[in-house]
Amino acid sequence: MYRISKEFHFSASHRLAGLPDDHPCARLHGHNYIVVVELSCERLDNHGFVRDYRELAPLKRYIDDTFDHRHLNEVFGHDGVTAEFLAKAVYDWCKARWSEVSAVRVSETPKTWAEYRP
Repeated sequence: MYRISKEFHFSASHRLAGLPDDHPCARLHGHNYIVVVELSCERLDNHGFVRDYRELAPLKRYIDDTFDHRHLNEVFGHDGVTAEFLAKAVYDWCKARWSEVSAVRVSETPKTWAEYRP
């Protein structure tokens, strides 16, 4: 199995409802997010690629236009936008475009990652 990945960055705010008042995530706050999309396949294309990285440019535009410097609760219309939720949302968007997508990882901090991998 061949695997490639590409990293994307954006900054956004959110808050998580339903947490205790003293929980830091209950307050409005922001992150410098990192999104890593992974693509996998058993056979390379005629150029020796899983997929040409340049073909992932629409994901950069989607992230910039939809998430960057936005309030994620407003983007998704609810107060449950966790890193786990975001990983699945980005995975679904990518999988609809590229069959080789195998996972998406989202980081909110340098020490934490959430991954969606079916």
